[in-house]
Order: sequence, then structure tokens, then C-alpha cells
Amino acid sequence: MTVVAQIPESDYLLMPLVFEHQQTVNDNALGSNTATSLTLDAGDEWLQQAIAQSHHYNNVRYRAMVEHPQLVAYNVNSLPEPPKEYVLTSTPAKGMLTIEAPQVVAPVDSVIDEAPVKVHNWLHTFNGSVHFTQAYISDNWYQGGENNLNVLADIKWECNLNQAVHPNWLFNNMMNYKLGITTASGDSLRKYRINEDNFLFTSQLGYKAVKHWYYSAMLQFKTQFFNNYKPNSDVMTAAFLSPGELNIGIGMTYDYKNADQTKTLTVAIAPLSYNLKICRDIDRLNPVNFGIDEGHHTKSTFGSNIEAKWFWKINPSITWSSRFYVFTNYHYVQGDWENTFDFSITSHLNTKIFTHLRYDKSHPYHADWHYWQFKEILSFGIVYRIATSD
Repeated sequence: MTVVAQIPESDYLLMPLVFEHQQTVNDNALGSNTATSLTLDAGDEWLQQAIAQSHHYNNVRYRAMVEHPQLVAYNVNSLPEPPKEYVLTSTPAKGMLTIEAPQVVAPVDSVIDEAPVKVHNWLHTFNGSVHFTQAYISDNWYQGGENNLNVLADIKWECNLNQAVHPNWLFNNMMNYKLGITTASGDSLRKYRINEDNFLFTSQLGYKAVKHWYYSAMLQFKTQFFNNYKPNSDVMTAAFLSPGELNIGIGMTYDYKNADQTKTLTVAIAPLSYNLKICRDIDRLNPVNFGIDEGHHTKSTFGSNIEAKWFWKINPSITWSSRFYVFTNYHYVQGDWENTFDFSITSHLNTKIFTHLRYDKSHPYHADWHYWQFKEILSFGIVYRIATSD
């Protein structure tokens, strides 16, 4: 009984394709001259069967290489040489050949000193910018006008808890200060005026409720630092803590960031909110202008507030940030809507468009604007950004 060892066709055909040499159709045809030239005196059926099967395999694989060359992963000429069992060396001077077993060097496990992973609990971001505009007008300019120089400084610092380390907590802190100074050539009492003086501090502490929602407590404080006056007058319009405002609320916060963090949205809703208005200098300022009863330094009210912050990096050179805030004690409503469009020219030069729409029913009624107030600033200048963690 003759036993023929065969390679399973599925296993052989699934092996990687290796190009060895160019072949013709006759080389792969079944029953070629090569297959019939090898014969034995007796019992050669197994040999003919093995030769036919070998030609069948070669034919299938070669046709696959011709019709789908992208599947050929290797070329026999570029394959590395397999390791030799023995190494043959010659010594011509002695006329000797030496056969030696190759020296196998066991790999040495290298020890890598792994530095301890430092966990950054806080993420800091600092943005500072100085923008300015300047105009010079000669004395005989046919339309008239005045020389002016405007400078606007904007400093913003954020310190947020790293949610990658503390996924169940939300703790965001932000401090922003804007100071704008302009020359006042038309003012006989002073050489410059302050047209922007705003300090704002906000803080949010929350614990995750479901998905993007957090149980949270919010704090907001704002004031200005310098005295401000009406043109050609000693009548003061504002000073440090005059006005000042503190708001503390308890509620829920929705916090969302997309995968690449080009869009972020934070909405804080506080059904229970405490609001404190401050006027430190009631001798030179009328507290009624700030929603405080006449003759009083402060006024406390309870109500509700909502604050929404939106950031969108439209492309690497343009960003849009927006802040919307509303407070009501169910007798009056006050709100702010701030929008900043930042156009980066280089990494340190940019142009900004800032708009601020304000509604305050606690403020005295205005004949033209009623309870609305509006400010817009277009500026060009230098910006500096730092991002750190600890």
C-alpha cells in the first residue's frame, strides 16, 4: 500500500505570494513535458499525481500574481538570507578551510529607567494682549479733527481642574481684566480718559450628575479699579467698587466639548441666586445709577441667573468666544451679551472685534436707548499666550 503525503490546498494557497521568476503558460500547464518525462518502471501514479498537484498550485498562485500584482508582498531576490547552520572561513596563507558553528549571542534585556508619571491636576491658560489705534491730524486739515491714541490691554487667566484625571468633578476659574485708555485732547482738565475698565472673576464648582450635567455652585464678581469722569468736568461716573457686583448661585451646569476641543459650551443655571450690588463712594457718586437705593452702599436681592459661555475655533486663524449672562429678582432684569472675534495674523499679531450688549432695568431710563447699553471695539495689536499645568 502506497501512502502519498499531500499539502492541504487551502493552507498552501493562503501563504504569502512570493515572486521568484517570470514564467510562461507552458510552464504552468497541466500535463507539460516536464510532468510526463519523469516516469518510473512501475507504480508511478503517486508521482504523476504529486507533479500535477504541484503544477496546479503554481498555476493558481502565478495567475494571482499576474492579475493582482498589488497582492505580491515579497520578491525572492530581496528576501533576507536565512541563517546558516555553519560558518565557512578560509585561510589562504595556510591553504585551510575552517567550518565552525555560528556564535549565537543571546539578547540582553535592557533595563529602561522609567520616569514616574506626573499627574497634572490643574490646567493653566494665560492670554495677554495690547491693542492700539493712533491718528495724527494737522492743524490745517480741511475737515478738522483731533489727534488721538487709544490703547487697550486685555489679560485673561484660566485655572481649570483636569477632567482627564478627575472625570466626575468640574472646577473652572477665570479672571479677566480689560483696561482701555484714550487721549483726551478735547478735555481741558485731563490729558487722557479711561474708556474700558472691567475686572471679572468667575468660578464654577460641580459634581457630575448624568453625562454632561453637573450639580454646581457658581460665583461671579466684577468691578473696576480707576476713577472715571465726564469730559471737561469733575463729576465722577465710576470708581473702585463703585459699582461692584457679587453673585452666588446654586443649580446645574451643562459642560460640553467636542472630540478635538474646537467647540466648547458651558451653560450654568442657578434657580437660587444671591446678588449683591456695591457702591463704595456715595459722596461723589449717585448709587441710584447702579440700582442701589439712595443713601445706601449696598443692595442685596435673591433671584435666579443663567450664564452661557461658547467658544468656537472656526479655523486655525479665527476664533469666536461669547458670554451670555442674565440675572433677575423677578422685579427687574439685567443681562450682558459679550462677543469677541479674534483674527490671528501671526502667532503674536491679531485683530479683535469686541461687542458688548447690556440690558439693565435697574438703571435709570434713557430717552434714546431706554434700558439698553452697547459698546463696540475694533483693535489691532500684539498677543501673548501661555499654557501650563501642575
